[in-house]
Amino acid sequence: MRRCYSNGVPVLPAVVLLLTILPLAAQPQQSYFRPSLLFREDWKETPAEKPVTAGHLANPNLILSLHGPGKTGIKKSHHDKPADDPFYIWSGEAPANWAVSLRHKAGPVDLSGQARIRWRSKQAGFRLLRLILQLADGTWLIGDQFDPPSVDWREHEFILAGIRWRQLRIGPISESKWVEKPNLARVSEIGFTDLMPGGGSDACSRLDWIEVYGRLAQ
Repeated sequence: MRRCYSNGVPVLPAVVLLLTILPLAAQPQQSYFRPSLLFREDWKETPAEKPVTAGHLANPNLILSLHGPGKTGIKKSHHDKPADDPFYIWSGEAPANWAVSLRHKAGPVDLSGQARIRWRSKQAGFRLLRLILQLADGTWLIGDQFDPPSVDWREHEFILAGIRWRQLRIGPISESKWVEKPNLARVSEIGFTDLMPGGGSDACSRLDWIEVYGRLAQ
């Protein structure tokens, strides 16, 4: 029988093979890693203005897009009182359905595995703020989970692996058929909508900041 040696000690071939594959087996698959923060958007601390524009982005690596018949009413808002009022996106003056999305300048992002998205928001009335994604093939998706109304600012986290998705008609901003198990390994844009027009301060969505935990796509 052929003998192999490890530090001068004879080792059987089967043992050599086991010693070779053990380090690989001990490493978890990439999809099980919880990804780190890929980007965050806080919006510039500048006076309130309508509509929100690319000039309001605080992160230079992002591209802003507005969608839907109500997009011209989306405002970058702020109030001097209370003193800790944030600089945020506000839908209260949107005349029709709207959506806001962000694109990373480096290209598509990988939101598969344990990817997640966090934000700080405050909804009023019956507004339910939802995630939207554009896949690299141009398909738009909207999630079944949502951030509901709150009497104050609140942080909310979406774990993307637990979300069911419907197709989003990006023109009118309305949901369509279910999309079963979409591939989120190449996502071009990430955004949000409540699928409703604004109704002033009593019926609106507000978003202070958004964080995306994922990777740049390969």
